[in-house]
Amino acid sequence: MDINLIIAFVLGVLIGSFLNVVIIRIPKDESIVFGGSHCVKCNHKLQPWHNIPLFSWLFLRGKCAYCKAPISIQYPIVELLSALIFVTIANKYGLSFASFSIAMSFLMLLALSVIDFKYKMIPDSLNLLAIVFALFGAWSIQGFINNFENALLFTGGFTLLRFALSYYLTSSVHRAGLKTKTPWNKNYDRTPFIEAMGEGDIMVAATMGALLGVQLGLVAIFLSALLALPVMLLLIGRSAEEQRVPYVPFLALATFIVFLYDSQIMDYLKANY
Repeated sequence: MDINLIIAFVLGVLIGSFLNVVIIRIPKDESIVFGGSHCVKCNHKLQPWHNIPLFSWLFLRGKCAYCKAPISIQYPIVELLSALIFVTIANKYGLSFASFSIAMSFLMLLALSVIDFKYKMIPDSLNLLAIVFALFGAWSIQGFINNFENALLFTGGFTLLRFALSYYLTSSVHRAGLKTKTPWNKNYDRTPFIEAMGEGDIMVAATMGALLGVQLGLVAIFLSALLALPVMLLLIGRSAEEQRVPYVPFLALATFIVFLYDSQIMDYLKANY
């Protein structure tokens, strides 16, 4: 096996271990720097050998060494996915500052996906880091400028899309409400403003633009919709809260897939459009 891929795997799994700390603590507004690792159930301080990425979870059989409470399988999954992301990027571009930045941007998207899935929130700090790493995923000054321009284009595009969809949804609700107006409430308009898209999604779009460019970024958006469609269909008839599907995981997965097969997708687009 290529030594570079081994280095990438080790680096990825180590950063992935710290990424778990970020995923657990940021939504709770806890410091990711101060305070040693501890069991989230009994708060007992963990020993160094309890924090070996991947292996500790296996050796402990998924249970705390002290209180025997189950340890979430999220920990080894995030560590393994982080390692695979680093290996994939290193295999595609080799080891360099640019490839490291690209891999770190995808790791931020991974953290955002898990947090969005568990807590339905998108921390701005991780979103900004994802954008910054994506901008520096370039091999020249001109590449950095192109990444920055693409990030701005996608930010502006998603902002306009958000405004248009929100206006349409709010207007639809307002028109439906007019049918129930009476002489007693005709001068009162309590139609809520419906947000079609969160600001966090717009920042994720900026990262997608920086990583993929305009054409591939649009392909990734279309692919994310296809990936989310089966989940949306399964939730038809559920409560409004249950139908609130976290969308960042689909955006992140689509971005990674398109990034991996960028050459093949561009060849197909040039041949057919």
